[in-house]
Amino acid sequence: MSELTGLFVVKPESVTATKGKDITFVAKVDSSNLLRKPAMKWLKGKWLDLGSKAGKHLQFKETYDRNTKIYTYEMSIIKVVDGDAGGYRCEVTSKDKCDSCTFEVTVQAVQEEQQDNILEAFKRSGDAGEDAGDLDFSALLKKREKKQQVVQEEVDVWEILKAAKPCDYEKIAFEYGITDLRGMLKRLKKMKKVEPKKSDAFLRKLDSAYSVDKGKRIQLSVEVADPNAQVKWLKNGQEIKPSAKYVFESVGNKRTLTINKCNLSDDAAYECVVGEEKSFTEVFVKEPPVTITKLLDDVHTVVGEKVEFEVEVSEEGASVRWMKDGVELNRETAGSKYRFKKDGKRHILIINEATKEDIGMYYAFTNGGESKAELEVEDKELEVLQSIADLTVKSAEQAVFKCEVSDEKVTGKWFKDGVEVQPSDRIKMTHIGRIHKLTIDDVKASDAGDYTFVPDGYALSLSAKLNFLEIKIDYVPRQDPPKIHLDTSGTGNKNTITVVAGNKLRLDVEITGEPAPTVCWMKGDQVVAEAEGRVRVETRKTLSSFVIEGAEKPDEGHYSITVTNPAGEDKAELFIKIVDVPNPPENVKCTSVGEDSAMITWDPPAFDGGVPVKGYLMERKKVGSSRWTKLNFDVYESTTYEAKKMIEGVLYEMRVFAVNGIGISQPSTNSKPFMPIAPTSEPTRLMVDDVTDTTCALKWRPPEKIGAGGIDGYIIEYCKEGSDNWVQANEEPVGKNQYRVKGLPVGEKMLFRVVAVNIAGRSPPATLSQAVTIREIMENPKIRLPRHLRTKLISLVGEKVNLVIPFQGKPRPVVTWFKDGIPLEDKTVGTRTSEVDTILFIRSTERAHSGKYTLSVQIENMSDSADIHIQVVEKPGPPIAVHVTEVWGFNAALEWKPPKDDGNCDIIGYTIEKADMKTKEWFMVYEHNRRPSCTVSDLVMGNEYSFRVFSENICGLSDEPGISKNTAIITKTGLAYKPPPFKEKDISSSPKFTAPLVDRSVVAGYATAISCAVRGHPKPKIIWMKNNMIIGEDPKYLMQNKQGVLTLNIRKPSLFDGGRYSCRAINDLGQDEVQCKLEVRVVQEKGEEAKK
Repeated sequence: MSELTGLFVVKPESVTATKGKDITFVAKVDSSNLLRKPAMKWLKGKWLDLGSKAGKHLQFKETYDRNTKIYTYEMSIIKVVDGDAGGYRCEVTSKDKCDSCTFEVTVQAVQEEQQDNILEAFKRSGDAGEDAGDLDFSALLKKREKKQQVVQEEVDVWEILKAAKPCDYEKIAFEYGITDLRGMLKRLKKMKKVEPKKSDAFLRKLDSAYSVDKGKRIQLSVEVADPNAQVKWLKNGQEIKPSAKYVFESVGNKRTLTINKCNLSDDAAYECVVGEEKSFTEVFVKEPPVTITKLLDDVHTVVGEKVEFEVEVSEEGASVRWMKDGVELNRETAGSKYRFKKDGKRHILIINEATKEDIGMYYAFTNGGESKAELEVEDKELEVLQSIADLTVKSAEQAVFKCEVSDEKVTGKWFKDGVEVQPSDRIKMTHIGRIHKLTIDDVKASDAGDYTFVPDGYALSLSAKLNFLEIKIDYVPRQDPPKIHLDTSGTGNKNTITVVAGNKLRLDVEITGEPAPTVCWMKGDQVVAEAEGRVRVETRKTLSSFVIEGAEKPDEGHYSITVTNPAGEDKAELFIKIVDVPNPPENVKCTSVGEDSAMITWDPPAFDGGVPVKGYLMERKKVGSSRWTKLNFDVYESTTYEAKKMIEGVLYEMRVFAVNGIGISQPSTNSKPFMPIAPTSEPTRLMVDDVTDTTCALKWRPPEKIGAGGIDGYIIEYCKEGSDNWVQANEEPVGKNQYRVKGLPVGEKMLFRVVAVNIAGRSPPATLSQAVTIREIMENPKIRLPRHLRTKLISLVGEKVNLVIPFQGKPRPVVTWFKDGIPLEDKTVGTRTSEVDTILFIRSTERAHSGKYTLSVQIENMSDSADIHIQVVEKPGPPIAVHVTEVWGFNAALEWKPPKDDGNCDIIGYTIEKADMKTKEWFMVYEHNRRPSCTVSDLVMGNEYSFRVFSENICGLSDEPGISKNTAIITKTGLAYKPPPFKEKDISSSPKFTAPLVDRSVVAGYATAISCAVRGHPKPKIIWMKNNMIIGEDPKYLMQNKQGVLTLNIRKPSLFDGGRYSCRAINDLGQDEVQCKLEVRVVQEKGEEAKK
């Protein structure tokens, strides 16, 4: 349950507003003791939240004064109308604190200017004084001509009338010429202010309203003038009966009603009634606040994409308000731009097509929490699904450049060496879906060069080279030495071929020579001879092709081709370079955090893919979320990045991608979770608690502003006055708000300061304003003996004794315990002593622990002592030597001796019981008998009795009794009683009614009964009749006969049930009958009676 506290500094007051005018209500809240910003609600009636009605008619304003820490809330009603009248309530809540106040708004019509002196309306016309003419009310008309009047000294007659007694009204009216006495009295009654009558029964009444959370309890209390007064509690006019739910308490003048486990049915009006006086209040039951269980995630998207903000709350069907940059989003104002979706506990805000205007901070509010997330929208980027690749073709062959982009609607242009390519019969450009092709038929040497595809409207280009492989045909004699025709001039470095990992490499090398030469491909020292497989060699008569399917990094290296025939040998060297996307960056970590930012560093990838790394892309997400948010679209070159716009107290993770000319790497491993937090504010109320010759004890309060990082501990530092050389007193941060600094120089003046430490670092220090002189403060020893130990302490055997006795003294006194004047050496009695108190404890007491315990505290030659008396007791033993000393008549005398064991305390009495030797059942005779003897009377003649006695002390009765050694026999006197012979009496009689039926008048609809009484033997038969007709088994009637009392019950009688009822009793000896008249009347409503 939220604690009802006085948070309001200024409360709104009830007002009477003029229709068409503006009014403003002001409430001020002190937040100096609050941990978070308070939430204010303006309500009308019970539950109507006016915050949802904000607009031209209702306006709200909130301001904050940082110096006084006071929030000011204003509610303005523009141009008041009649519908604004009623009861209002403002409610402020902050975590576990709440406060509310109520006020009323009354709306009145615009009043016309009244006549300056309305008394003239009650005077007669003319100037003849008492004998003037008729009453003249023309002065009250709106349109009139004002007469010129003689200026006279004005007398406020109304003030005279209000101060006068009622018996003087007629005299005052005559003196001032007022003849309409009745009209004057009516107006005077309206003018008189009804002063609140001081309550005679209540010293303090109920508050005007109470607020409680559902499921919690609430207490309504009043103070009455009479401590013995009885009160009644009413709920909605019905009296409340005490139960487990409603608990009544009465302590002195205070009367309290406690309502347990409040539910919505307890939201009602309550009254406390004392005699004729009442005190009213109203209880508002609030349902528990709806909290947010899954927070919003930041979204980073591009123009035109669909955006969903999803939040999960604690209860289904809860109300969630969406806002963007302080403006509420709802179905009325959102239009088709936003859609709102509910799925159980999930609430989703959908933006169909994001634009730049949607950038901002989005909030989801419930009555118990809020969450926010940022939406960033970037211009849409074109994604390259397949880039164009370098080609090496021979003369007259076909060259096809092909690329695929993410948008089917994108068009583009092809360029060769920076010049736009124009279509012709030989050169064709096609665009089918997302695929763009440039086809060149019958390739010529002039077609070699750099080809580029540039999409329209995007700062993007895709480039590749066309390498022309020229075939030279020389006519040589048949004995022609072999020749390798390899042209790698278009590949950059001489004899270097670059291949993107995953692509296919096919290198066709023309070979000439007669006879046909033998071809040998080698990678380093190994021969490549495979005719099939991923890396293979395909050989024809004049052409040798080296093929790599899906190039991999191990395929990179130096290759050679050697051709030989009888005429000679030729050899060519080439280097195949495999390039790929880089490896992921490594060692991503957070090095420092701020309130809403974090510094992230990482190491470059171990392998750059064979192409220099251009930069990096960063993403972040909240821990527990699966949605990553991009932090940059442009490549970031450094390995240190400051992430901003984060929420304090929320855990985040980061990952980084490396980018080179080939593409984007896989993401790095996620960084360790980190939380943006800020250091706390400085500790407060730093003060000195104690000083000795070498130590100083400090204590302080936690910082006012702690933040989401919490506090890991405190660091205490000290230095000599006038020096800046601060020395840290504790190696590890201390968690408590106190610390004793040790090892200080005696007599020096020292300064101390304390800083709070958390994951964000050190807070500003809290420093003592004045230096502290390190010197022992002497204090005489003194024992503060608790009040209950100043008398004898009595304990049962086996109980635990734990005595805590505080003392004082500086330096620390020497504490010594004694028992009966001898130093305490009993191992079953333990002692433990601290700087401020000593403890004496016995785990299980025994009789031997009884005695006088003395505590002594001593400082040098000064000492103090205190005595504590402990008595350990138990139940006594049984009395001894119980015997019957004398028997006479119906009496027996007993005597016994006290028990040998009195249980270590006085015997306070004895309990005596007797038993008949026949039945052996024991019955109490005496309790708390103080003497060791007694006389037992009223014994039965002829019986033999045994007796037993229990001894009793403050622990109770002894477990075993003392049983009498002899018995008491009550002998017969010898007299014999001869009863007269029994003669049976004839009790037969005819029926006779001893109580007749009585005429009755009853109210229709209320059950009634008529009854009479009859006697007779044998038992008579009973017949009930109405108007001489026997009443049969009619369910409307219930007939009962209890010991001769006859009752006829009639359920909810109507007018038809009126008439003459009779009861007849019949047996063999005769009959009797009684009758009565029953009148049934209908109660008329008050309204009908008034009409009559």
